[in-house]
This record gives sequence, structure tokens and C-alpha cells, in this order.
Amino acid sequence: MLLDTNALIWLVHDSSRLGPTGRDLINRARRVHYSSISVSEITIKHMLGRMGLPGGAAFPVIFASSGLAELPFRTEHAHTLLEFDSLVRHDPFDRLLLAQARCEGMPLMTSDTTLLSLGEDWIIDARV
Repeated sequence: MLLDTNALIWLVHDSSRLGPTGRDLINRARRVHYSSISVSEITIKHMLGRMGLPGGAAFPVIFASSGLAELPFRTEHAHTLLEFDSLVRHDPFDRLLLAQARCEGMPLMTSDTTLLSLGEDWIIDARV
């Protein structure tokens, strides 16, 4: 399972925004991943003054120390973006995470309504 950036932050902060079904799926998953894309997104938003760093000085190590596995972004992930040409104007971070999950054959847990509206059974609503 791959967590999108919101689900990742909610998990690390133990936020109630991560729904009970989402928590249960994470707890039952054999392996839960975070992406280097999410680390990039958080870093950029932090630099723009839009958010703090999860874990403060422990960022980004907090993700691995929480038992999550890093999924680096690779060339084949970039190529998989071509499968989602209808999303060309959508948030680039969300599209990159979607492509990673698709390429790796893993579920993507997200709160993004555009991604959820694709109707794919491997895209899971993190809010429920």
C-alpha cells in the first residue's frame, strides 16, 4: 500500500482525519509505503510557509522510524503517467503518486476526490 501525502501526515500525527477503515487497512497491510514524492511535496510546502515538517527535526526520518518503507520515484513510474492523460491539469504530486501505485501494483490511500472519482478499486479513500 502507498500512502498519499495527506494520509501519510495524518498517520504520523495520529489525526482523526484518517478514517477507521483506513487505519484498519494500514494496520492489516503487509507493508505500507511512503513516497519520495511526498517528502518533496512536504519540503516544498514547508519552504513556502504552508506547513510545518512532520516530526520537526526528525523529518523525514520519522516516516521510516514509524515502520513505513520508502518508495523512490523511478523512470518507469514517470512513464506510467501516460496512462492518466485525463489528469494532465491535476495536482502533479497526486499524479506522480498515482502513477507510482499503478506501476507497482499497490493500493493508493488518498483523500483526493479527483483520484477517488476515477472509480478504480485500488484507490482507497483515507477518510473513511
